Amino acid sequence: MNKTLPYKTKQFFFVLIKLSVVVGAFYFIYNKLANNEGLQFSNFVDFLSKKNVFTSKNIILLLFLSGFNWFFEILKWKTLVSFVKKTTFKHAFKQSLGALTASLFTPNRIGEYGAKAIYYTPNFRKRIVLINLLSNLLQMAVTIVFGVIGLYFLATNYEVNVDYHKLASVLIIGLILVFLIGFGVKQSKFTIKGFSLEKVKQFILKFPKEKIVLGFLLSLLRYLIFSFQFYFLLQLFGVEISYFNAMAIITSMYVLASVVPSIFIFDVVIKGSVALYLFAFINVNELTILSIITIMWLLNFVLPSVFGSYYVLNFNLPKTED
Repeated sequence: MNKTLPYKTKQFFFVLIKLSVVVGAFYFIYNKLANNEGLQFSNFVDFLSKKNVFTSKNIILLLFLSGFNWFFEILKWKTLVSFVKKTTFKHAFKQSLGALTASLFTPNRIGEYGAKAIYYTPNFRKRIVLINLLSNLLQMAVTIVFGVIGLYFLATNYEVNVDYHKLASVLIIGLILVFLIGFGVKQSKFTIKGFSLEKVKQFILKFPKEKIVLGFLLSLLRYLIFSFQFYFLLQLFGVEISYFNAMAIITSMYVLASVVPSIFIFDVVIKGSVALYLFAFINVNELTILSIITIMWLLNFVLPSVFGSYYVLNFNLPKTED
């Protein structure tokens, strides 16, 4: 007996799934703004109205910076994915923003892996997942490099109360766990959803080095742009701090926030908590920092996800011959 669903029924469920993704993303955005215990949305709006810093010129510059942030992210994706399949900037644009919308409410943006892979036929999907992993690792590498430098200058310029004995103990335990896990994985044929770690390793080693270098440089440009955007907002809100000292705190904030597992929609909460602790060293008002964190989130994630929702709704599965 043939139990295959009729074509129209499949299409109906496909449209329903796309609508669910978009509605889910918008609901989480609304919920985050309306039910944020740290920063009530009404207080956020009132604070911005009183500050009156968002002139047309400032808004255009902030949007310009967000646009370039995503321009380099899309260009990086186009560069890396061309290793397995040539794609245009337009297609990379659709894939990047559509995947952002689909992954907005998933833990640690894990939904992005599946969302980008589904744009390709099954024979490409495993490699697309690995390329997305490589893309994220390159961005994390930049965050760690700048974050370590920032933490060093933060510790030398401000009185940071750190229990070094406890920190050393945590690091030693962490290194032992990493070693034991690595040793155990090496001694066994460990796989994750069909991916063996050896195959992942070989895939990255065989990846064109010039594309990895270019991907790293594009990640660096992205980092410099959104870090400067944060500094620019500090200046708009009247925070008197030099660029060097601000970057020490901003880079420290990003690396500390990145190591905390979180649901991406609550990324604003994680960064907000870390930022409040770090900016307390220079006595910056809590409302100012929480407002800046929220604005950064709105500009760099919520706004692009609005555009991405259009591509989610208009998404069609790739044809086999493609």
